Amino acid sequence: MSERIVIAGASGFVGRYLEQHYRSAGAEVVLLGRAGPDVRWDDPDGLRAAVTGAAAVINLAGKSVNCRYNDANRAEIFRSRLETTRAVGDAIAASDAPPPVWFNASTATIYRHAEDRPMTESTGELGTGFSVEVAKAWERELFAGDLPTTRRVALRMAIVLGDGSALTPLVNLVRAGLGGPQVDGPWVATSARRSAGTFHEFRARGGAQRFSWVHIADVLGAIEFLRDRPDLDGAVNVSAPNPTDNRTFMATLRRLLGRRIGLPAYRWMLEIGSAAICTETELVLKSRWVLPERLLDAGYSFVHPELEPALRDILSERGLLDGVAGR
Repeated sequence: MSERIVIAGASGFVGRYLEQHYRSAGAEVVLLGRAGPDVRWDDPDGLRAAVTGAAAVINLAGKSVNCRYNDANRAEIFRSRLETTRAVGDAIAASDAPPPVWFNASTATIYRHAEDRPMTESTGELGTGFSVEVAKAWERELFAGDLPTTRRVALRMAIVLGDGSALTPLVNLVRAGLGGPQVDGPWVATSARRSAGTFHEFRARGGAQRFSWVHIADVLGAIEFLRDRPDLDGAVNVSAPNPTDNRTFMATLRRLLGRRIGLPAYRWMLEIGSAAICTETELVLKSRWVLPERLLDAGYSFVHPELEPALRDILSERGLLDGVAGR
């Protein structure tokens, strides 16, 4: 009899990747979502039945943070994470055969802006502001209550690189000749943005903000590794062991795509552009410097530990390196 894997939030590119893998491996995959397709969030009996006897539950549900942080979006970002996580926890608590492990998405953004040293699970410092408070509340909800037979793991994922990820708009910028670094600078803060914790303070200069990333194959790899390690629970950084910075990342992408020149994007351009396309500059300007201490100490071997081969793998799969000289 095949094992059952329950995935919530499978409409995103990470969820789709995991769903495809587990189906290909012969597992029964049950998808949770607002409209199913298998079980809806407003069906507590269906949720309980889905998790009962499951080999693992993976919850990735939550509104994308790639939006403007207005009042309505901030409320929905919180609600979509906390209510779905609570629903999974309630279903597991009500089950007479609960799953042995529950993976819940979190984010490496939970750490402070870091230019001085990397953040690990043991020595990292949590930050402040809206995005950080979302991550803290998300993890609190995951670990709330007593689930004595279900191990809980918060996946503090760095920026995930894969087909359909944040890599897509960056590739488009490079191909349009705009693939230079995203350069921070001073900007006027409104009292409303300061009170909401959504204003990004100017710190890193010249595209030096750190860029922690992970190949999507290593998101799956980390989950599978952790499934086999009942001694590991709590927060786990899911990030490649060799982070880079924004300037180097963009230069690597340009080189692979055969673009010698890429114009930089300065803070004032980013502020105007982000408002136009309904996103936030924090997503590219915050310095995220994260190391996967717990995974490395436990012996996980990354499929893609280095940036250039990781990017080459993704771009090749998408056919974007065809005809590029020197690739």
